[in-house]
Amino acid sequence: MINDNVHLGHRARKRFGQNFLHDQYTIDAIVSAIAPRQDDVLVEIGPGLGALTEPVSDQVDKMHVVELDRDLAARLREHPRLKDKLIVHEADAMKFNFDELAQPGRPLRIFGNLPYNISTPLIFHLLEKTQHITDMYFMLQKEVVERLAAGPNSKDYGRLTVMTQYYCQVSPVLEVGPHAFKPAPKVNSAVVRLAPWPKRPYEALDVADLQRVCQEGFGQRRKTIRNSFRSFITAEQLEEINIDPNLRPENLTLAQFVSIANWLTTHR
Repeated sequence: MINDNVHLGHRARKRFGQNFLHDQYTIDAIVSAIAPRQDDVLVEIGPGLGALTEPVSDQVDKMHVVELDRDLAARLREHPRLKDKLIVHEADAMKFNFDELAQPGRPLRIFGNLPYNISTPLIFHLLEKTQHITDMYFMLQKEVVERLAAGPNSKDYGRLTVMTQYYCQVSPVLEVGPHAFKPAPKVNSAVVRLAPWPKRPYEALDVADLQRVCQEGFGQRRKTIRNSFRSFITAEQLEEINIDPNLRPENLTLAQFVSIANWLTTHR
């Protein structure tokens, strides 16, 4: 009997959150959505055994891959089809400086089947680099994609939603069942496209203040904003910027979050 944790001679490592994509229909659909072009600066996070790397690299001369697992990085460097096409960065994507890969007039296109255990902090890390990014395609836990794409007044709407939608247009691409992976995860997955806004619809004067408003609001979701924001704005001041202090954080639109953050910036 074949151990489901062993795929192409490599044992999936729990500490790296490895689930290897192997379903050809899913692979084809993701590569088709990415639509790699010869002049793209492509960066794959966590290429693993190369399920996406191989078909994407067929369409370009060179691409970057960021891989933490040194055994997998070594396999990629020695891979007969890939070794001349890949620039392998053996690194933790959470600490990797993606800015260094961008070129003048050639921003990055980033994609990957992200380990579920780091997907949310990694997205926050990449949002800070969006000035150097054209778009990102990520395989994530389905519930994370639902949070990214959520609208106000839903249980999925939270800090991740607001900060991601501040920086990016969010477009769910594809739902993927556990069968598409080895070993099969216990959850459903989905692919999402994050495309940084060419011009943001709402501009925060200080993004740190927007982050603070989100953290204080969603850290106390059940409270009304008159209570969760009381350390920096009063109910009367909320009313002055046309926001009902009796709303809860999940009732606020992105525009209202930015409006409160900008009030905070100008009244500190």
